[in-house]
Amino acid sequence: MDFNTLKALHIIFVVSWFAGLFYIVRLFIYHTEAQNRQGEAKKILSDQFEIMEKRLWWIITTPAMILSIIFGAWMLLLIPAYLETNWMHAKLGFVMLLLIYHFVCQKIMFDLKKGKFNWRSNTLRVWNEVATLSLVAIVFIVVYKNSMDWIKGTIIFFSVAILLMILIKLYKRLRIKS
Repeated sequence: MDFNTLKALHIIFVVSWFAGLFYIVRLFIYHTEAQNRQGEAKKILSDQFEIMEKRLWWIITTPAMILSIIFGAWMLLLIPAYLETNWMHAKLGFVMLLLIYHFVCQKIMFDLKKGKFNWRSNTLRVWNEVATLSLVAIVFIVVYKNSMDWIKGTIIFFSVAILLMILIKLYKRLRIKS
């Protein structure tokens, strides 16, 4: 398989992986908030969210993660010189953080299935932005590679983080008002 085909497949599965990560935490938020319901509504919603979480996780998110890693590693096997570059070290560092994020999400899913609601919905909203920040960092690293000024990159990263936090606060205020 040629490099561009591998790159295309890698990008497709990275997009799928992120879609799953973004949506799974949203389901966790709804699942957690469903616990404020009473009686039958709480049970029906919880059961439905467990089904949705399980299907999303095992049919889309985890397979996409595995395929992202396979195609990414395959590209590195074709061009091992990438492993000698600073930008690839930075990217792989964020990928490692993303893998940790993935498995923390899996633990949250297992806990919710057991009826353990250790995370509040507001905390999950903030947690959801960790994947967004990882995406921003990885994309900027890959696009700019070694030409990116690290000071500029750091400013962009933290600007996005601050913007996301402001938007979360605004959303929370709007929710409280309505």
